[in-house]
Amino acid sequence: MKPDLQFDFLVDKDENRITVKREFAAPRQLVWDCHTKRELLDQWFAPKGLTTKTKHMDFKAGGYWHYAMITPDGQSFWNRLDYQSISPIDSYAAFDGFCDESGIVNPEMPRARWDVSFEEAGKHTLVTTAVLYASAEDVQKAIDMGLKDGMTSTLERLDELLEAIDASGRRAVGQ
Repeated sequence: MKPDLQFDFLVDKDENRITVKREFAAPRQLVWDCHTKRELLDQWFAPKGLTTKTKHMDFKAGGYWHYAMITPDGQSFWNRLDYQSISPIDSYAAFDGFCDESGIVNPEMPRARWDVSFEEAGKHTLVTTAVLYASAEDVQKAIDMGLKDGMTSTLERLDELLEAIDASGRRAVGQ
């Protein structure tokens, strides 16, 4: 991460919430596209060393994203994000959970609601992600599983993708 960009990882166990605030050196539309288009998500949405493979993507309220994070030795960790509401380039809300390859959510693992907002910050974009869990125990489980380090690494990959897109002169997929 560039040292001058904001990154906050705030834990509030009383509210069963983790809030991540992350600034990106890119316009809001481009950062939104990177969060909502499968061809871009597959390039960054996993910690360094892992790759992402989308099995299904339907970015609309009631739709879902079903994807795997794949280790170098080929082990897949499946996830599902069920979209609840979408306000284009401003925000979306979704339920996140670990699942199997067929998309069945694992009830033994914490499931969380993600409220993600995008706001302009000069020439940059500030993304605020409020991750709401059912209990303080689920918050702790996510922390123990390495959520902070995983998100830090994943968001650094987004920085790299945004730089590569900017360097190539493209502003967003399909434009």
